[in-house]
Amino acid sequence: MEFPIKIKAVVIDLDGTLLNTAPDLAYAAELMMAELGMPAPPLDTIKTYIGNGVSRLAKRVLTGDMDAEPDTELFARAFPIYEKHYGENVSKYSRPFDGVVAGLEAFRAMGVHIACITNKAEKYTIPLLRDTGLLDYFELVLSGDALPKRKPDPMPLLHACKHFGIEPSELLLIGDSLNDTQAARAAGCPVFCVPYGYNRGRAVSELDLDAVTPTLLDASKLVVKAN
Repeated sequence: MEFPIKIKAVVIDLDGTLLNTAPDLAYAAELMMAELGMPAPPLDTIKTYIGNGVSRLAKRVLTGDMDAEPDTELFARAFPIYEKHYGENVSKYSRPFDGVVAGLEAFRAMGVHIACITNKAEKYTIPLLRDTGLLDYFELVLSGDALPKRKPDPMPLLHACKHFGIEPSELLLIGDSLNDTQAARAAGCPVFCVPYGYNRGRAVSELDLDAVTPTLLDASKLVVKAN
């Protein structure tokens, strides 16, 4: 790929790309496990559990495994506890990563459409973006429960393309994980990843992507608005 690439829209992931949400996700997990009388995993471990929604995160916390299913009765008791604590503390510690606000300002000045697509449920996404001062940057916010399918399925990206009236090749996805790169490749969109997020503890340089950018501001320097 030759840079700068020409785009008409940029779509940005939330957890691990825009915002450092791990402290609040971990805090809710700690409170859940304390109520259950079980030990909570450390923050570094919980960071590797992020990326497939809070339901899967809670299951990973309960089992200590990425894909295992916890006891049905235990999960039925535990998940409402997690939802309660996360809802009450969704933006207690979460903050934008360095370069995020400057990057959003750069994309806005460029005149491209800006959207946020996340696997997080809308009841957490909107308050989180609002509380951290980012909501007004986005023309479109697609949460994990907005459509029948979510990342790594291409549906949210293709929905954004239709919403903005553009081709997939004109939409750039910026994320931090395998979910993002798989969704982008399936949709036919270019994709950049930041290296500081939550890719299950693995380096994003191992992924099928077009660029690793240290910050969102750096990402903005690799694109121009298409005519």
